[in-house]
Amino acid sequence: MEYTSGSASWRDIVGRALRGLLRRRRTGQQPGWSPGVPLIALLAGLLFTTTATTAGGTALREDRRPQLTHLIDERRTQLVAAEDRAARLRDEVDQQAIIVAGRDQPVAEQRARVAANRPAAGFTALAGPGIIIELDDAPRLAELPDGASNDDLVVHQSDVQAVVNALWAGGAEAMSIMDVRVLTTSAVRCVGNTLLLHGEVYSPPFQIAAIGDPNALRQALDESEGVQWFRNAVTHYQVGYRETVEAELTVPAFDGSTTLRHTTVPESAR
Repeated sequence: MEYTSGSASWRDIVGRALRGLLRRRRTGQQPGWSPGVPLIALLAGLLFTTTATTAGGTALREDRRPQLTHLIDERRTQLVAAEDRAARLRDEVDQQAIIVAGRDQPVAEQRARVAANRPAAGFTALAGPGIIIELDDAPRLAELPDGASNDDLVVHQSDVQAVVNALWAGGAEAMSIMDVRVLTTSAVRCVGNTLLLHGEVYSPPFQIAAIGDPNALRQALDESEGVQWFRNAVTHYQVGYRETVEAELTVPAFDGSTTLRHTTVPESAR
């Protein structure tokens, strides 16, 4: 849509209104306009003029999705580049630490101590028997079950957390969600029906893998109230739940940031 200047718009509308009234009076016809019509025309002209001034020659309803998509892609590229640079810097630090440890006994001792604790901290890959749990949204239904809402048909944060807590309680030695290592500092968050973990977003189905005694892990799942609620939803709302026992399962090492942003001192330590 193109807009004329403000003064031209005003002159056009007022002129048309007056010409219409004079024409009807000269022909002796009964006017069809009420006295309020010219006022409405004037207000409409003011509205169009204000809109044209605000637009400044651009479309007020311009679709900004392409710009947002470009911005997201640009930020994602910058994030990947920053992560690559951080990985290179960590490698350089490790190499320098190895050199220093070769001539400094205390540094060598501390590096050996760190290396011994890396598996328990989740910084090395671990393999062994375990179990895989898969949680999925319900398929699209033509009609919702009686008494159900759309929230009942998707996997929620509480569902994922219930499975994770049950597996830890069952003696899991290592765990991953969507092939990302889970640590004691890991937080599971859901945004809509997507999962946010360590800054990355994942869509269902959500796969949780845990290394440990499969029988103990399955028993812990059976005893979890939150897991039982989700299993009941499988029958009532057709959400997806599957357990798979694996004789040999590999959980990757954690390769993200280990920086703590918040911590508290336990009461027992005060």
